[in-house]
Amino acid sequence: MNEQISTLGTPVHQFVVPLSPARRGARLARLLAAEQLGSWGLPLDPARLVVAELAANAALHGRVSGRSFRLALTVTEQRVLRIEVTDARRDAEPVREGVVAEPAESGYGLLLVEELADRWGVRHGPVPCKTVWAEIDTADASAHFAPEPGSP
Repeated sequence: MNEQISTLGTPVHQFVVPLSPARRGARLARLLAAEQLGSWGLPLDPARLVVAELAANAALHGRVSGRSFRLALTVTEQRVLRIEVTDARRDAEPVREGVVAEPAESGYGLLLVEELADRWGVRHGPVPCKTVWAEIDTADASAHFAPEPGSP
C-alpha cells in the first residue's frame, strides 16, 4: 500500500453513487465509472480496472447485510482522478498479498491496483466504514493509458 498522503486539490468533476454489495453492484460500478469517465473526456483504462477491483473487494469482503457500498470519482484541476470505494466493514482491512507460490484464481486485485494507480491507501471512518482509494495522474496519460480503438 502506498502510504503517501494525497493532495487532492479542487474538484472539477465529482460523481458519487451508492451500490448494492453484490456482484451486480460491482459490475454496475465499473459500467457507471466507464460512462462517467467517457463523459468527462478521460481515458477509460486503467481507471475502469481499478474501479472493478475495488468494487469487487467491497462486494466480497466489505459486505454487510442491508448496507450499500459507495463509489466516488473525483477529478481535480491538476487532472488527478481519485477513485474511492467505501464499505461498512472497517474490520476487513485490505492486505496486499505477497508473491503467491502457486497459481490461484483470486488474491491479485490489490497487486493490480498498486501497479495501475499512482497512489492508493485506506482511510477509516466514519465508524463503521472504511474507504479504499486510488489516484491516477491523468495529466501524463501516456504513462498509463492506451489509446481508445479508432483514435488517432
